[in-house]
Amino acid sequence: MDDGAVALLEGLVRIPSPPRREAAAVRFLADWLAARGLAAGPDAAGNLVATRGDGPRELLLLGHIDTFPGTVPVRREGDRLFGRGTVDAKGPLCALAAAAAAVTPPTGWRITVVGAVEEESWTSRGARALLAGWDRPPPAAVVVGEPSRWDRLTLGYRGSVELLARLRAAFAHAAGRDRLPAERAVDLWHAVERFCDERNAGRGPREYDRYSAALRALRTRDDGAHGIADLRVNLRIPLGERLAAARRALRRHLDAVVPSRDDGAELRVRFRGGQEAFQAPRRTPLAAAFLRAIRAEQGAPRFVVKTGTADLTIVGPAWPGVPMAVYGPGDAALDHTPDEHVSLHEYTRALRVLTRVVRDLAGGPLARTPAASGT
Repeated sequence: MDDGAVALLEGLVRIPSPPRREAAAVRFLADWLAARGLAAGPDAAGNLVATRGDGPRELLLLGHIDTFPGTVPVRREGDRLFGRGTVDAKGPLCALAAAAAAVTPPTGWRITVVGAVEEESWTSRGARALLAGWDRPPPAAVVVGEPSRWDRLTLGYRGSVELLARLRAAFAHAAGRDRLPAERAVDLWHAVERFCDERNAGRGPREYDRYSAALRALRTRDDGAHGIADLRVNLRIPLGERLAAARRALRRHLDAVVPSRDDGAELRVRFRGGQEAFQAPRRTPLAAAFLRAIRAEQGAPRFVVKTGTADLTIVGPAWPGVPMAVYGPGDAALDHTPDEHVSLHEYTRALRVLTRVVRDLAGGPLARTPAASGT
């Protein structure tokens, strides 16, 4: 077991870093990388950015340093390290950082590690700022750090957008037949579920290929005569469906739920954030390097796709043709849960895989192919 890499992970997990509170974690990881020869520090957006080498070909290792809000007490139980971020996604980020620290890039190459901020927020501000400030040719390859288990390679994620709906409706007597504003708000949520069901007609059973929605918050209040309900819903959109079209269709669907203003009901709908679904191809030098590395660790590699979203859906559409994949230790089913933990054996095994991949790419197939161009 790599004690230094384990100490890095435990140290980073002990620093709380929910969205917009990542600065201390960024300083900790920057200091660790700087002590190992990388130029490291925060960028203008607050992202951790560390580089080694200065060649025109670049391998980008993109993780996120923020975590889902909440606290999971940091502790070890045998092989398991518990704590918020051990899986999502400080474990993958630390594995990326430790792999970069272990490899000296050959002439003509640069290795860049990014710990993006606000990935767990609807803004995805860190990855978007990285793209906005990118002033050089696209990378030769991108590895995004998210939990996939050590022997799996993730290629795709669904798109997503957040729906914010406000319903204002007159009160009725609780003993009467008219539906109360809070009940109408529940009807609105059920309308979102029906929208997904209708869009899923004829689709297969695989969740990755389907629309889905999650009710993140429902709040009600009143002004004495009217009730006001605010709903926050996360909508997931499958590959092949355009985000703008899905927004328009959902808005029309919800407008039909409150078709008349005769009873004083009013519905306001808006959307925020938004990422298109994205899936990388299997046959790339990057994917091949991962398959070789996993097999060298006595694993049986497999490709997977995920039903959530990740910063892959931000950088993937921006850099078409650039080989990309998502990799990292941990079980994604533990994301955001009070039981979040990672096997340290799996973590160090994933680190060995990543170190092999970084060495392989910088001296192997990508070094012999033209760098990607265009944005």
